[in-house]
Amino acid sequence: MRSTRSIEILCLALAALVLIWSGALASQMWPVLGLLVAFALAIVGFRGRRFLPGRTRSKLLIESWSMVVFITGVLWFTGKGGSPLFNLYLLPIILSALTLGRVITLLQVAAVAVCHLLLAMTTPGLDVISLFYASQVVGQLAPFLLVAYLTTTLSADITEARERIENLAQTDSLTGLFNVRMFNEVWQREHDACERNRGVYALLMIDMDKLKEINDIFGLEAGNSAITLVAQCLQRSIRTTDHAARLGGDEFAVLLPGASPEVAEAVIKRVRHNVYKTTLDLKSRMIRCSVSIGVVNYPKDSRDMRDLRSLADDKMYRDKELRRSPGAEANA
Repeated sequence: MRSTRSIEILCLALAALVLIWSGALASQMWPVLGLLVAFALAIVGFRGRRFLPGRTRSKLLIESWSMVVFITGVLWFTGKGGSPLFNLYLLPIILSALTLGRVITLLQVAAVAVCHLLLAMTTPGLDVISLFYASQVVGQLAPFLLVAYLTTTLSADITEARERIENLAQTDSLTGLFNVRMFNEVWQREHDACERNRGVYALLMIDMDKLKEINDIFGLEAGNSAITLVAQCLQRSIRTTDHAARLGGDEFAVLLPGASPEVAEAVIKRVRHNVYKTTLDLKSRMIRCSVSIGVVNYPKDSRDMRDLRSLADDKMYRDKELRRSPGAEANA
């Protein structure tokens, strides 16, 4: 939006200078002054907080088309079809190409072509059905189409790159689950919402069993495969509204918004079942993985996030000790 404001101010300043230097302001003071003042007020109005709050795309759409209307008015007062300011149309076209996409941009180029034709029809001595006019139009509009195409393509590439960067900043590169930072942000938002609305949630801390043995016997690549397997099982075991994360190494966390203790226990059973029943083929040996899980419930167990995390870790380690007992793996 700051860039849009700069473009609008630049357009207004250039138009005002040419209108003054060309004598249009002196010869048609009130219409020209009214056009400049109207666009200046529009710029101020667009910046107001009450102007379409939260609807950035709609704002940009209105602002870009208002620039097209303003520039058409400027051309009317500075020579119509022969105005030296025709290239001002590049400003709203570039704005649309960067923010609104290819379809809107091409529509604006078409609108500019129509405005050029209408202005030319009112220009004395200019024959709009002549070969001279046709060549002039092609020469003026071809760069507009080229700029529109290249800018929209560049904008799409930038958007895709930004989404990839944001995704890398939010997810674990090995498993695709949330990373620690993103999980903590999601957990904090859910915790704050539950405090305001008296909601509930469950937190699961999950740790793989015997990952070190897999790494020592089969290598780190096999260990990464085991970690990925557990992550995939987690995603199959939780709801679409739940959030899973890899906290580092072989440790995972799952946030279950709105989950009662009964729902949390059902999720734990699904996680254990899916992990244990999914085998890992390592050098012609079928390996079964297992996990230790600790679960806490807000606000039943605590209302403090640090206490919840600590309590969940303690329960997870107790579960791991129990699972080391003889026959524990067979009962997974």
